[in-house]
Amino acid sequence: MLKKAVFEQLKQAMKEKDVVAKGVLTLLKSALDQAEKEKGSELSFEEEVAVIHRELKQTQQALEGAKQASREDLIEKENRKLEILQSFLPKQLSEEEIVKILVDAGITKGMNMGEAMKIAKPLLAGKADGATIAKMVKNLI
Repeated sequence: MLKKAVFEQLKQAMKEKDVVAKGVLTLLKSALDQAEKEKGSELSFEEEVAVIHRELKQTQQALEGAKQASREDLIEKENRKLEILQSFLPKQLSEEEIVKILVDAGITKGMNMGEAMKIAKPLLAGKADGATIAKMVKNLI
């Protein structure tokens, strides 16, 4: 379970007095705990990955804001946060691998985007982010 790995790394960050890692891991652990509380039971691996993706998206938005403001200190910090969060995700598929999976699943030209996404999302959950999936589906249909 990812939650356990997050907690172990949090303890390690506390021992090493790594302020950035401690902050990121504390937020991630809280997000996982909250999602678990809302669900009323333990999260599945896919649900944990979805929470991590949500945190990644927020961090990427903060990074974009830091870049627009030309804040090198914040850019470095947000990049470090991204590295930490990405370490918990399974290996992300390349665009070529995504296309192969989508074609094998029967997604073809002329297909409705909504129908194609209904097929693609469950197949690629945790293996690729939603924006990449949508982009690849759009290229295929």
